[in-house]
Amino acid sequence: MATANIKEVARHAGVSLGTVSNVLNRPDTVAPATRQRVLDAISTLGYVRNDSARQLRAGRSRTVAIVVLDVANPFFTDVVRGAEQAIEGAGAMLVVCNSGEDSARERRHLELLEEQRVRGVLITPVGHGPQPILDRLIERGIPVVLVDRGAGRANRCSVAVDDVLGGRLAMDHLLDQGHQRIAYLGGPLTIAQVADRHAGAAATLRDRGSTADLRVAMTTSLTVAAGRRAAEELLALPVRKRPTAVFCANDLIALGVLQELTARGVRVPIDVAIVGYDDIEFAGAAAVPLSSVRQPRDQLGRAAAELLLEEAESGDTHRHRHVVFQPELVVRRSSDQPRRTRR
Repeated sequence: MATANIKEVARHAGVSLGTVSNVLNRPDTVAPATRQRVLDAISTLGYVRNDSARQLRAGRSRTVAIVVLDVANPFFTDVVRGAEQAIEGAGAMLVVCNSGEDSARERRHLELLEEQRVRGVLITPVGHGPQPILDRLIERGIPVVLVDRGAGRANRCSVAVDDVLGGRLAMDHLLDQGHQRIAYLGGPLTIAQVADRHAGAAATLRDRGSTADLRVAMTTSLTVAAGRRAAEELLALPVRKRPTAVFCANDLIALGVLQELTARGVRVPIDVAIVGYDDIEFAGAAAVPLSSVRQPRDQLGRAAAELLLEEAESGDTHRHRHVVFQPELVVRRSSDQPRRTRR
């Protein structure tokens, strides 16, 4: 069935094309009786405006994209929710693209978004090196804001959390609890957040002059399954060399570790303490409530979206900003017992 066009609406309502356009775009400029006649014609004919064509003619899209590392990770669900509130409040629409921690897939998404001439792109990049395609988007007038990542460049905004500080908070806590054999689980290190959290943990050991041993076990992804595999490898170590505490790069890995340890009869935190990162909703609801470094997830998304909308509106007069939130350690049962009190 063919869709009615604007000419048919004008003919049915007995008005000019310009009047129909005004009703659609500037209704306050049209007399109430005439406006109602046009609206009635639209309803009767089932006219649907071709918004994409109108946006292309105007050179302005109402679509904003967010490219996340893992759409299955509840951390990014909360980030998207925060961004969506700001984007929808501005009368635009947010579309979600999942890179799956795959740089080639990320590039394909960005190329398609460039072709679609989106209003802007929010992205948590897979890598932390130079990304020419992001520069190309900016050169084409498409604002780019990095989410959960420092910008590292003067031509884009960013919203991040101080992950080095987050790593320090986790390591300080485990050292204060008396742990001397600690493992850091997470990877790959090409993901900036993973590298920063490890850097913070390692820096704390140096600054405190600690003799504690920090074992680094890199995973290929940041998933529950990766956490279970990492826990299997730790349990294969002789008991005297086995870590008594584990700091995980995110909560999904920590939950996987918790699952595997519990299944093997290892007591948490009596035998092994666990600290995660992100403080997703599932952390506090785990069988053993999980200690975690909390990030303001929805605030990250909302602040990034607001920066992007501001840049889209102001254009060349926009001043790029780099917003950094502070993390907070939330201690729960998975690490709340000092090592020295155990038998």
